[in-house]
Amino acid sequence: MAAQASLPARDRDPVVSTGGADSDVRGVALVLHGGRASSFDAVQPQHLSPLRMRPFAARLAADGGRHGLAVWTLRNRVRGWNGADRSALQDARWALARIAAEYPSLPVYLLGHSMGGLTALYAADHPQVRAVAALAPWLEPASPVEPVRGRDVLIMHGDTDRWTSPTSSLSFARRAVGVAEDVHYVRMLGAGHFMFRTVPVWHGLSTSFLLRRFAGDTGAAVAPAVLGRSDLLYRSSDPLGVTA
Repeated sequence: MAAQASLPARDRDPVVSTGGADSDVRGVALVLHGGRASSFDAVQPQHLSPLRMRPFAARLAADGGRHGLAVWTLRNRVRGWNGADRSALQDARWALARIAAEYPSLPVYLLGHSMGGLTALYAADHPQVRAVAALAPWLEPASPVEPVRGRDVLIMHGDTDRWTSPTSSLSFARRAVGVAEDVHYVRMLGAGHFMFRTVPVWHGLSTSFLLRRFAGDTGAAVAPAVLGRSDLLYRSSDPLGVTA
């Protein structure tokens, strides 16, 4: 630990917190936080981006842990994406490699906000990943959809977001149709980037979506009330036209 602390932030290992199942594990959820376009400053536990993801991890652990879902929450080395360095993606791949080493045959589910949403969609090409929930992801008009091939994808984006583009998110969802196994886009009415409005919907819908896929993959008896939080995704005649 002392040797790690003496290194520049970008040369340290990321930090993982674990929750949910610690034995008889049947699947793993990896939770990814947001950040900045450019910064090699170290991520601190008290920063809002990692703090914002704690309720999501807690919900996944509470609703899935008893059924065998382990929940890993990643704290990145540095705060930025940093252009071609893609620092957050490097960290996610580091965590996925460790999940694969510990649980080589188990399904993995990704949940991320903002830069973490971008990271989750890019890291979805890991062979164990089955589903991705990306919240207000930081996407560009030409962000590639190939990494989500064969995966289930949920994108939720506030229609008043001024930090990341709901238009780019919807474009990504449209381009992913026929590539991903299943794609849903949810327009969060009146919501901005930081998920202050309709907090229970952000938490409940995204985690239910992933737990639904976990239950389908593993046969886990997740409570119907938990899975019911994502029913509106499947009641809509247009999976890219859901509003909440």
